[in-house]
Amino acid sequence: MAQTLSDSVTHRRLFLAGAGLLAATAFAPRSWAQAGADLRLPGGPSTRPLTDAFPGKRGMILQRTRPPLLETPMSVFDQGVFTPNDQFFVRWHWANVPTEIDATTFKLNVRGRVGRPLSLSLADILAMPRVQMAAVNQCSGNSRGLFQPRVPGAQWAHGAMGNAKWLGVSLRRVLDLAGVQPGAVAVRFNGLDQPVVDGAPDFSKSLSIDHARDGEVMIAFAMNGAQLPLLNGFPIRLIVPGWFSTYWVKMLSDIEVLGAPDDSYWMAKAYKIPDTPLANVAPGAKDFPTVPINRMVPRSWITSLADGTSVAYQPHLPVGGIAMGGDAGVARVDLSSDGGRSWAPARLGPDEGKYSFRRFDGMVAVAGRGPVALMARCTNTAGVSQALTPNWNPGGFMRACVETTHVVLS
Repeated sequence: MAQTLSDSVTHRRLFLAGAGLLAATAFAPRSWAQAGADLRLPGGPSTRPLTDAFPGKRGMILQRTRPPLLETPMSVFDQGVFTPNDQFFVRWHWANVPTEIDATTFKLNVRGRVGRPLSLSLADILAMPRVQMAAVNQCSGNSRGLFQPRVPGAQWAHGAMGNAKWLGVSLRRVLDLAGVQPGAVAVRFNGLDQPVVDGAPDFSKSLSIDHARDGEVMIAFAMNGAQLPLLNGFPIRLIVPGWFSTYWVKMLSDIEVLGAPDDSYWMAKAYKIPDTPLANVAPGAKDFPTVPINRMVPRSWITSLADGTSVAYQPHLPVGGIAMGGDAGVARVDLSSDGGRSWAPARLGPDEGKYSFRRFDGMVAVAGRGPVALMARCTNTAGVSQALTPNWNPGGFMRACVETTHVVLS
């Protein structure tokens, strides 16, 4: 850890290709595991291969090769509230991702409506006062594969998410060094990945100036005590606690302070959700108002028992899992073994911070042998609880409902 997080990282050239990224074929599989994962997705093929073929990753569910989309198996989330770096999900928008980064020449540029444009080296960033925060990084389309009717896009199950302790510097400090000028309204962030065809929109996202300077948004260079993996955004990435990961720009290289709202493609047209409670509309609905996706909502998952498994009967069944409060902390988790007709409180594990996963455990009474529908429902510290009815929208974004784990007691 000392080598990867100290200034010595800037004194050597990081040939990441030598660690498994091989020229232009960096993200092509090198070998395949024989086993597959059944994600139990309704309405379409639900089996995906498991792969160790991507550098720095192991045992990942392969959703797509180019650009790489790697999902974390649910069993990983039962091992602890922090997701291991080598099993942390991966999602890129364009396949043209650098396979080699020279840490000695890397620069983060800060420009636009600022008094002092900056060109910060990695050494400059590492020398700043450091901040650390636990926060869940969740894809906007996590659980899209469970939407009914089915919607286009990556058919994720629940593993397009992960939780880490992020180490870095405050974005507010960087903006203050640049001297944000009066009239600034937004901050746009861009990374080193590039479109694969001419004319395609370069991926960038923006935050309001007040959000960007709220003291929580950070620029991270480490996760879970180690250098950021290349596939998770080395050398630095944006961390936007409580917001979906579309804003967590990877390989961050450019920060632009804007004097007008961002009207670029990825803000004005992509990642838009219905401007309704829980982004919910009826299938087939059209011409509804939309807004850019933003804050996450409470969610919880049973991880101690896999959906569809058979377990030995016992009158009181132990159930455990993880919960997140979205943009607030986890206040409570309730469990049900009768499809949501009755609920009993679970016991919460240690609080790692309001943006982190939190472990829950409890016992549920079961009537007898046979099929049982297990549910966990999270309520956050703002008083918001998961709904029992699934929400739906054509983008397959922001699934928010209570999830059901079906088991058979024998």
